[in-house]
Amino acid sequence: MDRLSEYRVMWILVFFDLPTETKKDRKEYAKFRKSIMGDGFTMFQFSIYVRHCASRENADVHIRRVKAMLPDFGDIGILCITDKQFGSLEIFSGKKSRAKPAEPMQLELF
Repeated sequence: MDRLSEYRVMWILVFFDLPTETKKDRKEYAKFRKSIMGDGFTMFQFSIYVRHCASRENADVHIRRVKAMLPDFGDIGILCITDKQFGSLEIFSGKKSRAKPAEPMQLELF
């Protein structure tokens, strides 16, 4: 099986709805957002971040990292899908179709 098969390559989506009423809430929101971005996630929409992973095993590592960063309050969802599934995603900005995020370049070390 090809190591970079569209069924082996994974995308992690992190959805979150965190409280922002108090200064402390906003600080926790910013901390969580910066933490997942530090782990390679990019903003897809305001509270949806995505990360490309070369394999399910690699995705599991990043899912564990997100779980370790969870704030005390708020709702967070984590979804892992194959590259094939992500490829069928349709994105719109109003009624106009929008391009999908560029797939990150995968480096191989020997």
